[in-house]
Amino acid sequence: MKKAVKRIAAALERLSPPPAPAPDFAAADAFLWHISPDRLQPVPEVARIPLSLLVGVDSARDTLLANTLRFARGLPANNALLWGARGMGKSSLVKAIHGELLARGEALKLVELAREDLASVARLLGLLRGSAERFLLFCDDLSFSHDDEQYKSLKAVLDGGIEGRPENVLFYATSNRRHLMPRDMIENERSSAINPSEAVEEKVSLSDRFGLWLGFHACDQGQYLAMIRRYCEHYGVEIEEETLRAEAIEWAATRGARSGRVAWQYFTDLAGRRGVAL
Repeated sequence: MKKAVKRIAAALERLSPPPAPAPDFAAADAFLWHISPDRLQPVPEVARIPLSLLVGVDSARDTLLANTLRFARGLPANNALLWGARGMGKSSLVKAIHGELLARGEALKLVELAREDLASVARLLGLLRGSAERFLLFCDDLSFSHDDEQYKSLKAVLDGGIEGRPENVLFYATSNRRHLMPRDMIENERSSAINPSEAVEEKVSLSDRFGLWLGFHACDQGQYLAMIRRYCEHYGVEIEEETLRAEAIEWAATRGARSGRVAWQYFTDLAGRRGVAL
């Protein structure tokens, strides 16, 4: 009997993740959260561009910068959902603002959390709670399907449950969807439910828990060209205006879209052809 109990105890010990080691927050200004085992991996250098290079998102930039600055200084601030058109700089803005605050001398740590690891967020908050540091928790490309239970874990960040959200943690997420789930899925579940008003209310209301909603919309041709010109000025790439315009428009036409991502992809090709290192 005792041997059986020991075997069961050993099996349960193998199944439960070991406690994460105490993080060394002085190791870096940014971290990646990993599970199995739980750990915070320091990121020596974050892949980002300067805030001044983000064109066409002035309102979202100013709002998010002010909100993040208040949080870094210990003042009240809102969790933020950056939603909208793909490739328009949502995740780039979050990383750029973190870099801008560091340049201003503000102490703020960036922790990136993968959507697939949302179930472990309570353990992550346990590591961050009580620290003297302030943390911007970031989840990129957040969305849920109709049978996805991960959204329940997200409430621990947004509402905090009985403990409340740690005072030193703020949560930013990006998504292509304003309500974090496809519109056709919302309509299908409402039409087939016994009580349509309650069918998807729990999931849809999740986005309401973000204090800030910042929308990103597809850019027009003028904004698209302005993005490329800003890159050229910053990196010192010289090109005639007419040539730039013709090439950039043709590049967008072959991609079937205009966006910040497409602008950067064209500029990367241009810089490579001109022999300019980025």
